[in-house]
Amino acid sequence: MAPALEVADIFRRHGEAFRQAHAGHLGGVERRIMGAITACRTAALGGHVEQCDDCGTTRIAYNSCRNRHCPKCQGLARVQWLAERQAELLPVRTFMLSSHCRRRSARSRSRTRLPSMRSYCEQQPRPSPPSPPTPRHLGAKLGMTMVLHTWGQTLQHHPHVHCVVPGGGPSFDGTRWVACRTGFFLPVRVLSRLFRRLFLRELENAFGAGRLRFFGKLGNLAKPQAFARRLGDLRRLNWVVYAKPPFGGPEQVLAYLGRYTHRVAIANSRLLSLANSKVRFTWKDYRAGGKTKVMTLDADEFIRRFLLHTLPDNFHRIRHYGFLANGARSDCLALCHRLLDTRDTGAASEPTDNHTRGDRPCTAADFAICPDCGGTMRRIATVPRSCNPQPFSCDTS
Repeated sequence: MAPALEVADIFRRHGEAFRQAHAGHLGGVERRIMGAITACRTAALGGHVEQCDDCGTTRIAYNSCRNRHCPKCQGLARVQWLAERQAELLPVRTFMLSSHCRRRSARSRSRTRLPSMRSYCEQQPRPSPPSPPTPRHLGAKLGMTMVLHTWGQTLQHHPHVHCVVPGGGPSFDGTRWVACRTGFFLPVRVLSRLFRRLFLRELENAFGAGRLRFFGKLGNLAKPQAFARRLGDLRRLNWVVYAKPPFGGPEQVLAYLGRYTHRVAIANSRLLSLANSKVRFTWKDYRAGGKTKVMTLDADEFIRRFLLHTLPDNFHRIRHYGFLANGARSDCLALCHRLLDTRDTGAASEPTDNHTRGDRPCTAADFAICPDCGGTMRRIATVPRSCNPQPFSCDTS
C-alpha cells in the first residue's frame, strides 16, 4: 500500500516557494532532483497498461524517474546489486568498518567534503609494504566495498562511510592466502588518525584552491587565519573509525550493508503529515535506546535538509577498492578462490543467493504482481508522456 504522504507531495506544494526563496543558492543538481521526484510515477513520465494473466485486472503503471535520490526508486537496483555482491563472496571472516568525525567540522559545500571522504577511503585499509610478514602487519593485499552515507535520523548533515572488508587477502607475491587474526582486523586508533589526517589535508587543499564557500555564521572562516585555527582545533579532536567484530557469516554482513546501498535521506513511510506548512515525521533517537519520536519542521526547512544530501553529478556513492576494484575484480577473485581452496578455511558453506529467480537475476517483471489475485501482470499498451519534463540523471550508484 502506498504511503499517504510522500516527499513528492511536499515538493509539489512547497517546492516552488523554496526555489524562489533560495534562488541564489539552489544549484542545477538540486533543481533536477526536485523535478524528478515530483514527476516520478505520474503521467508526466508516461507508462504502460498492465493486465493480469489470471483474473484480467487492469491497471496503469507509470514510469519511475530512476533518480538515486528518489524515495520511490532504487528498490530493484538494490536487489540486483546485492545479488551481484553475493556471487562474489569469499568464505572468510568479514568485517564491517564505519568512519566519521566525532564532532561536525565547519560545514562547507558537500561537493568538496565528499571527495575528501573518498580520498580517505581509498587509503583506509592500507596494507603493509611488501616485506616479510610480522606480528604487526598483515602482509596481504586487501579488498573493500564502501558505501557513503551523509545523513542522520533528523536529516542533518552527518557524512560517514560503511565498509565491508574480507578478513585477509592474497600475499603480495600471489602464492598464498593471508588471514587476519581471529577477532582482529586492523588497529582502529591508527585508522582514526589516518582518517583525520587525510580528511583535513583534502579540506586544506580545497581551501587553498578556492573551492570552499562559507555563508552565514561561518563567513569568518573565509579568512586564512581563521580557517587555519579551525583546522588546528579539529586536529586535536578524537575522530572515529569503528571496526565491528565479525557477526554471522559473510552473507549476514553483506545483507547488513545492503540496507545502506540505495537508500535516501528519508523514506516516505516515515512521513506523518503535512499541514500549515509543517512536516511531521518519525525518527529514532539512538541516544535514548532507539526510541521512536516525532519531529516537526517547517516545509522550507524539511526541503533544505533533504537537499543537503544530494550528490554531485558523476559522484559514485558505492565504491570498490583493492582486489574488489572493478578493473580487475574477476581475475583477483578467481585467484582468491584458488588460494582458499588450497587450505582449510573453516568458513561457512557456500552462500545462497536469495535475490535471484532460479538461475537468473531479478528483473522488473518479477515485481509485476496482481494486487487482487497475486498473478502476473503483462503489458498490453503504452501510455505516452503528458509533457516533456526537464531531463535528469538516473545514476543508480
